[in-house]
Amino acid sequence: MDLYAENILDHYRDPRHKETMVDASVTHTEANHVCGDEVCLQLHIDNDRIASIAWQGTGCAISQAGMSILTEEVEGMTVEEVEKLQKQDIYDLLGVPIGPRRFKCALICLHTLKNAIHIYCGEEKQGWLDTVEIDGE
Repeated sequence: MDLYAENILDHYRDPRHKETMVDASVTHTEANHVCGDEVCLQLHIDNDRIASIAWQGTGCAISQAGMSILTEEVEGMTVEEVEKLQKQDIYDLLGVPIGPRRFKCALICLHTLKNAIHIYCGEEKQGWLDTVEIDGE
């Protein structure tokens, strides 16, 4: 098994930040109804910086490991830095090829995070097409 696949399995079996937060600034849940993935993200934001992060969820190894890996990456980031994250950043963090059937599994973590930030900032949530960066190019 290659190193990246082992990383996915490690995060799936021992997810980081998978807990409940009592003092969240924002809580947001997203689901991928096609395959049953669901994640609920909680952020404590202080001075526009993610001071702490927690999540709960169910689903496939890619979706759950993706959220675990992303939480390690974004804790301490500013809201502005999070807003700049793109799908390729997630693919790079996962380190495994993501086919067309699995892209929502891989990107549900980013979609949930972006929408949590939008809610925190008083903005409208973005749709999946924005998350997967399909804009008619």
